[in-house]
Amino acid sequence: MAIVPCRECKKDVSTDARHCPHCGAPDPSLPAARGTGFEWKSKTTVYGFPLVHVAFGRDARGRLRVAKGVIAVGQFGIGLVTVAQFGLGLLFGFGQFIAGFTAVAQVAVTLAVGIGQFATGYVAVGQFVMSYYGLAQVGAARHLWSTTHKDPEAVAFFSEWLDKIGIGAKALRNR
Repeated sequence: MAIVPCRECKKDVSTDARHCPHCGAPDPSLPAARGTGFEWKSKTTVYGFPLVHVAFGRDARGRLRVAKGVIAVGQFGIGLVTVAQFGLGLLFGFGQFIAGFTAVAQVAVTLAVGIGQFATGYVAVGQFVMSYYGLAQVGAARHLWSTTHKDPEAVAFFSEWLDKIGIGAKALRNR
């Protein structure tokens, strides 16, 4: 047994100590843990947030790393533009479960446009949708175009919408 400084508070602790008696750090005589995964932040910031923040895994204290930036990329992310497994994309999000203004995700919970297996928003496209205008296999929408329901306003809206973004809607109209 030897006496060394704690890696957190720098006060003297035994190498046999499981926790620092001063600050509670686990295994205080071991070098600082870096955690698992990866984290990177761009040096450029916008209102104190990094322009790009990439974060995966857990930090040295075992907490999940969350990407927070203008552009956030990670397992968990919050940003104007977010690419994440679970995230909040204030303007746009892409991932597995995304909430925000617009999103493309397995579960897309949005205000404006949601595209995904389950999608919500003013306009939603997916297997199951809840929206004002919906294009889906099954859905709840004011104007729904689905396998069993062809609301004329929904057909007109989505035909025009698809034509504007360059996807021919003729094949859909004939369904």
